[in-house]
Amino acid sequence: MAAIATDANLDNLKSSVAGLEQISENEKTGFINLVSRYLSGEAQHVEWSKIQTPTDEVVVPYDTLAPTPAGSAEIKSLLDKLVVLKLNGGLGTTMGCTGPKSVIEVRDGLTFLDLIVIQIENLNSKYGSNVPLLLMNSFNTHDDTQKIVEKYQNSNIEIHTFNQSQYPRLVADDFLPLPSKGNTGKDGWYPPGHGDVFPSLSNSGKLDALLSQGKEYVFVANSDNLGAIVDLKILNHLIEHKNEYCMEVTPKTLADVKGGTLISYEGRVQLLEIAQVADEHVGEFKSIEKFKIFNTNNLWVNLKAIKRLVEADALKMEIIPNPKEVDGVKVLQLETAAGAAIRFFDKAIGINVPRSRFLPVKATSDLLLVQSDLYTLEDGSVIRNPARTNPENPAIELGPEFKKVSNFLSRFKSIPSIVELDSVKVAGDVWFGAGVILKGKVSIVAKSGVKLEIPDGAVIATKEINGPEDL
Repeated sequence: MAAIATDANLDNLKSSVAGLEQISENEKTGFINLVSRYLSGEAQHVEWSKIQTPTDEVVVPYDTLAPTPAGSAEIKSLLDKLVVLKLNGGLGTTMGCTGPKSVIEVRDGLTFLDLIVIQIENLNSKYGSNVPLLLMNSFNTHDDTQKIVEKYQNSNIEIHTFNQSQYPRLVADDFLPLPSKGNTGKDGWYPPGHGDVFPSLSNSGKLDALLSQGKEYVFVANSDNLGAIVDLKILNHLIEHKNEYCMEVTPKTLADVKGGTLISYEGRVQLLEIAQVADEHVGEFKSIEKFKIFNTNNLWVNLKAIKRLVEADALKMEIIPNPKEVDGVKVLQLETAAGAAIRFFDKAIGINVPRSRFLPVKATSDLLLVQSDLYTLEDGSVIRNPARTNPENPAIELGPEFKKVSNFLSRFKSIPSIVELDSVKVAGDVWFGAGVILKGKVSIVAKSGVKLEIPDGAVIATKEINGPEDL
């Protein structure tokens, strides 16, 4: 960072931010507070020797939760206290799509958003409840989402949208906001991470409106996590035990070694992220033996507690500096994460949930999993095929030819059967026919300049294929 942290930096920044007409006073205040904390060098250093493994009281095993009440009236009473909030600020650019990621088709012509709406509609219809859906958009996804939700206006579900904050990117050289230098387009701004969900819920007026309707808990999850469905056992447990905050965690696999983990620290439960770990302990942090669980970003939070902490300006989550470059200018965006808020809430817990509650779609390799016969669709929920005996999903590695959704879809006449697959690597100019079955460990890597077509109905079991002669 080229700028030196000085009071002059902050004074110049304050006067520049005051002149930005595109954002609200709340956003200006929130941004200045975030930068002040960053410049002050405020950081929460974790002393490695003080880290303790949480007990089962702090990270509750899912199997020990009491069963859901059986009667419809009791279930309706539970659901009427609940709000579902999906984090909908992300674009589908990683997979070559424009617009919100939540409108990518996942299965049977249905998008992430379609599936979320179907799930909640089914609950409301079955129990006569009124669980509303909130979508937290960013300025990147707001306009498109507003148009998309119109198609649900006759659904049995109230849908509300609100925007998270819009903050100016900081120029690294002089610590001034990029928009004050003439870059007032979208590139001059950024959404400051999902830790912003709490103040934005309050600033939008949605928090007070929900409290006035008697709502008590919000279930927050990423819109691309297909496993993040409403769980009545978890909701019932939180209400009974008056927990203000619950993070769903799940056992780590080798694919999750960078994910944040829950620890007990100085008498409180908190999230430990890899960015907080000193270099000499990173290997230990990634160890599945020592840190066995990781954060799914499925969070259940008490609405009154959010109001109390936001009004007291008490949610000072760890700041994540994210350096970027815009048109050759080095900029910095400061972000926070919602999971880091756990240490500010009373009676905060983790619940160690089954892996089925964590099914994110971040790339086309994930899309292949959820579109395959490994899953079926039931009431908007993606259910794992019981014919799969291995508890872990197959490892799927797709080459750059499959990165964009449009290319991915064009290269499969139909998605192969992978119920008996352990791992597959596909790269090069590969095209799949219909009804292909993959089993065991498969590698299909086309030689340079070779178009490799897998014929309809091919059964490929533990094999390496580099050209037509290997089929």
